Amino acid sequence: MPQEQRVTPLVSIIVPCYNEEGTIRLLLDAIYQQEYPRQQIEVIIADGLSTDRTRQEIAAFQAEHPDLRLMVVENRKRIIPAGLNRAIEEAGGEIIVRLDAHSMPYPDYVTCCVADLLQGFGQNVGGVWKIRPHRSTAAARAIAAAAAHPLGVGDAHYRFADRAQQVDTVPFGAFRRELIQEIGGFDESLLTNEDYEFNVRVRRSGGTVWLDPAIKSVYFARPSFQALARQYWRYGFWKARMLWSYPDTLRWRQFLPPIFLLSLVSLAIVSLLFPAAAWVLLVEVIMYVFALLAASIPLAVKNSDPMLAIGIPAAIATMHLSWGAGLISNFVRLFFSRPKAIQNFNSVKR
Repeated sequence: MPQEQRVTPLVSIIVPCYNEEGTIRLLLDAIYQQEYPRQQIEVIIADGLSTDRTRQEIAAFQAEHPDLRLMVVENRKRIIPAGLNRAIEEAGGEIIVRLDAHSMPYPDYVTCCVADLLQGFGQNVGGVWKIRPHRSTAAARAIAAAAAHPLGVGDAHYRFADRAQQVDTVPFGAFRRELIQEIGGFDESLLTNEDYEFNVRVRRSGGTVWLDPAIKSVYFARPSFQALARQYWRYGFWKARMLWSYPDTLRWRQFLPPIFLLSLVSLAIVSLLFPAAAWVLLVEVIMYVFALLAASIPLAVKNSDPMLAIGIPAAIATMHLSWGAGLISNFVRLFFSRPKAIQNFNSVKR
């Protein structure tokens, strides 16, 4: 019996959630289909007081699947890191697996996570996203393709990696409970980038963040350009907060979008006084458009979807400009704020 417990430890799957009636059932069905022994899995959903039918969908699933331990706890702060911490407080598992209400883990997801942890590959292990459109519209298809392209996401290996390796971060980590006791929980002063910040502390404690492409999950991209712009503005905004606290985590790719945005604005202003600047601006824009088309046309041909040739450039540009604008706006705010004001950033709504 002790040997069996060691091989198949209790796994607590934690999920922050808010207004996810469209995808929460997909996630729960995928968890129910896990190859890992069901009696060794518990699910804790931290719901941020959803106003749609998310809670009803969860209740219906519970009624139909009483053999899966499933608990819902309230996340009154209504932010992701607080939800994660609340779920961890209720978790009884030796191993914590963090998932998202927009995701669908492959059937061997938990098995692979546990195997990598037991073999000591890393203190926090995760896998790759197989990104799918949230809807069947042309915009949603383009956004999903852009979200998996290196030109759009830089060196975020979890979106396209094909070999196991040490990385800076993984999106949905799996770790032993004792890691929380060692480095603390998720930083509730961040509305996003909480996974990255958590992994910074993992690495600073001497641990390894391990990405294994055998660990796969489906992730549903944002359904519209408006939702994509909000998402990436928020990413950029809170990345600035991350870099302010951890300047040594800066990567060159992270400053390309804000530098590009600043160059566009600066050249546009300077061109009002010096017409030659308008030509420089035009050349820059043309080169950028050509780079976007070079990324999109092969995918449009490969997928026999001509709309991708237009949609992918629009999606990547939205990602770059929104991320850059969010980063710049928060750096300006941080620069001109008093130190105590930095602690008040939770007033910014998701």
